[in-house]
Amino acid sequence: MEMAAWCDIRIASTRAEFGCLERRWNVPLVDGGTQRLPRILGWGRAMDLVLTGRQIDARTALEWGLVTELTEPEALLPRAQALAAQMAAYPQGSLRTDKQAMMRGWGSTLEEGLRVECHLGMPHVKSAETEGGLARFQKRKKKRRKAQDDRRRVDLYKMNSQGISV
Repeated sequence: MEMAAWCDIRIASTRAEFGCLERRWNVPLVDGGTQRLPRILGWGRAMDLVLTGRQIDARTALEWGLVTELTEPEALLPRAQALAAQMAAYPQGSLRTDKQAMMRGWGSTLEEGLRVECHLGMPHVKSAETEGGLARFQKRKKKRRKAQDDRRRVDLYKMNSQGISV
């Protein structure tokens, strides 16, 4: 479970089980579990698992926020690969700075976190990569608006042809 806590996104098989089984052998948590698990699960749930050594099933792990998604065992690797490909296809600059801002701002005040976000993000706002992304977004938005307008015209035409005045 400690290793899973290192991951930014955690997908699990519906058959997965999680717990701090180290309790059984007097092995301390030394891979960040005492720090990461309370941040992910909350204090009480983390203490429960760390102190009791009990296991939780995949559904409970999802409900508690330890994992973000469940999938059937045979679909686990393809789903993880698809998610990785999706993230790899995004422009990496803003992805990197957003993650940095989240990590650096963690545990700080909202005001300080917003300062960190602004400091890291603003250089990307004026980048050519962002300008291109905004242009693509606007173009897509115009196409979508045109399609909606075309549908409205068709709907009005149908209503008119049925004798319904608008």
